[in-house]
Amino acid sequence: MLIALLVLVLLIVLIVAKSAIVVPQQSAYVVERLGKYHDTKTAGFHFLLPFIDTVRYRHDLKEMALDITPQICITKDNVQVEVDGVLYLKVMDPERASYGVANYRFAISQLAQTTLRSEIGKIDLDKTFEERNMINTAVVTELDKASEPWGVKVLRYEIKNITPPADVLAAMEKQMRAEREKRAIILQSEGQRDAAINTAEGEKQKVIKASEAQKQKQINEAEGEGQAILTIATATAEGIRRIAEAINEPGGLQAVQLRVAEQYIEQFGKLAKQNNTLILPADLSNIASLIATAMSVIKPNKD
Repeated sequence: MLIALLVLVLLIVLIVAKSAIVVPQQSAYVVERLGKYHDTKTAGFHFLLPFIDTVRYRHDLKEMALDITPQICITKDNVQVEVDGVLYLKVMDPERASYGVANYRFAISQLAQTTLRSEIGKIDLDKTFEERNMINTAVVTELDKASEPWGVKVLRYEIKNITPPADVLAAMEKQMRAEREKRAIILQSEGQRDAAINTAEGEKQKVIKASEAQKQKQINEAEGEGQAILTIATATAEGIRRIAEAINEPGGLQAVQLRVAEQYIEQFGKLAKQNNTLILPADLSNIASLIATAMSVIKPNKD
């Protein structure tokens, strides 16, 4: 009796174990009923029919990183390079991921390798380092098309390393060194050219400024001379005006006669000292006649 009870308890425990399952978060269980797909169980507690329903596949729905084995690829210019990368994917449809392909991880990794070899073969060695993003995008596009029937979404692909042969690396190093030296020479020549241009521009500005200064100097001198002439003329005119006014005053005419006589005697004396040959008037004693002649010019103005 005790043995039968123990057997019954074990049977109940077995039935419960077979019929109750707990699916973790971000997981999906594919359930088959009598060997045929029945349902996909998501996160939570679920009951199954004992000995009829079976959990056949368990899938992780989180994003997964798949390491792609390093491989030798040949570029367009026939250079062998070793390339490796990492692939990020996610299961979107657990049913198709279970029955669409035997092992979707292996299938996608192999497809990623062949696609990468194809993309590397389309470009030259120098371009492989410059266009990683383009290669990554092309690989993701091709893998996404192929993996859609498998219920898997390829999110992105990243190239980790591109390693050319040692001799190619040495040649590339020499090329880069030559490029750096070339750029240095070009920069030096451009600096010398700019310096020469700046010097020439400075000399040009110096000449322009000097000519403008000379021009301004001449203008200022001309204006000064004009002002001086105008001032002298104004002073002369004022002096003449005042002389005329003085002549018209009482005793002015007699003063003019006296001044003319003095100037005549003074200039005649100088003439006698400076010249050996003299032209003398016929009547030296008649100074009054000379003064009368000079005054004949002034008297009409008085009238």
